[in-house]
Amino acid sequence: MASRSKQPAAPAAGATDHPHVRVAVIGSGFGGLGAGVRLRRAGITDFVILERAAAVGGTWRDNSYPGCACDVPSHLYSFSFAPNPEWPRSFSGQPDIRAYLEKVTDTFGLRPHLRFNAEVTEARWEEGPARWRLTTSAGTWTADAVVSAAGPLADPQIPDVPGLADFPGTVFHSSRWDHDYDLAGKRVAIVGTGASAAQIIPAIQPQVGRLTVFQRTPAWVLPRRDREITGLEKWLHGALPPTGALRRGTLFALRELQVDAFVRRPGLLKLVQKIAEKHIARGVADPALRARLTPDYRIGCKRILLSNTYYPALAAANTDVVSSRLAEVRGSTLVAGDGSEHEVDAIVFGTGFHVTDMPIARRVFGIGGRSLAEEWKGGMEALRGSTVRGFPNLFFVIGPNTGLGNSSMILMIESQLNYLVDALTTLDSVGATAMQPTAVAQRHWNLELQHRMDRTVWTTGGCVSWYLDDSGKNTVLWPASTTAFRRATRRVDLAEYELIKRPAAVTAAAPAEEVPA
Repeated sequence: MASRSKQPAAPAAGATDHPHVRVAVIGSGFGGLGAGVRLRRAGITDFVILERAAAVGGTWRDNSYPGCACDVPSHLYSFSFAPNPEWPRSFSGQPDIRAYLEKVTDTFGLRPHLRFNAEVTEARWEEGPARWRLTTSAGTWTADAVVSAAGPLADPQIPDVPGLADFPGTVFHSSRWDHDYDLAGKRVAIVGTGASAAQIIPAIQPQVGRLTVFQRTPAWVLPRRDREITGLEKWLHGALPPTGALRRGTLFALRELQVDAFVRRPGLLKLVQKIAEKHIARGVADPALRARLTPDYRIGCKRILLSNTYYPALAAANTDVVSSRLAEVRGSTLVAGDGSEHEVDAIVFGTGFHVTDMPIARRVFGIGGRSLAEEWKGGMEALRGSTVRGFPNLFFVIGPNTGLGNSSMILMIESQLNYLVDALTTLDSVGATAMQPTAVAQRHWNLELQHRMDRTVWTTGGCVSWYLDDSGKNTVLWPASTTAFRRATRRVDLAEYELIKRPAAVTAAAPAEEVPA
């Protein structure tokens, strides 16, 4: 007989009691699905994964623009506990990554835990019963702990451009691609030259009538060593899993060796910058255009892009590169910051996401009803990128200062999942209900982190990037190796936490329904 565990159903309309779970996970991208797998492996099956959309995948569901692919090798951009010997390319595309996440969902039995179309509109800590109350578009749940896996690349950022609302054509963000709009022969503007734009531009340039690219700051671009994975390689990784592990380990080690240049010795990046300069020279013959596409900051200060087709697309006869921001929209005319005017039929914003001001923070309320957004008004901070004082039992996956500039975020996600599981099992072992960081521990962690940040290329490289908040503080990236982060999150140190116990008089919430585990 299959084992059975208590799982939540959506609350019935008009119900006064709400289902209670041990853990509520927000989001079903890599972080949320990974949390589900790790919770089940730890014997914690009383959890729900709340997803605002109708399918899993997170950013790899939302970003379906032409040319969308990962800039981390596929065999490293996957869970260590779910290797995929069937990756089609060394840098696989969005459809393959999304299919991988669907497979993980099925393989590890996460479907019964998922609740789709359940956007979290509020998560509020209730001090009396020492639990979280989550209000969603599909009903309300209470939970002992909340895992925020909403991710930093979830909510698109579109600049407030005067006149944009009156533009007569089509407007959309790269992460909300309008597949019903036919770009063929159209005059299209791309606003932004970041990672998404560098993939979109070569994909659509051959089909559009005219492509106008608004570039505020050029990016450094390196060749993309992409190729098809052979049938023999797939067979070998499937039949002999250690070969896949060796490939993953090699990719990991190569990226760990690069860390020192980013975080302690930026001068070592000079050779890499020479490679990037030669890459521009090969792709752009016009010296004037080449000058406009050459950054004036050190490589690595902003995200390094990988592409073999970006420069040829920018140099194409039907492409105009405007070295200025989009300042105003007058009807179908786009006015650049340099005063130039451009007639277009469609505008595509490749302008990134709300990363340093994550919208989820405005929906989370901790002790005393204080919002996380208010707590972070001076800049995002957490203890070990995972927990925040004043918000007991709130655990982040890809929290503040856990981003990477050169390797796979899956490595960081798995480290934070280790920390999450150890925290929950530690609470059980000591008989506590919840934990929150001490003020001293959280402050000490972040002071040391920002001290290390001072030496990094992201601080000293001479650029302004989306890694920095409005005050110029880097609240996004991790200034060390992924190995160092794994050590830092291997286990919870109770000396860094205050423990909370639930009053004995508090009764349990409505029981959840039973479904097969």
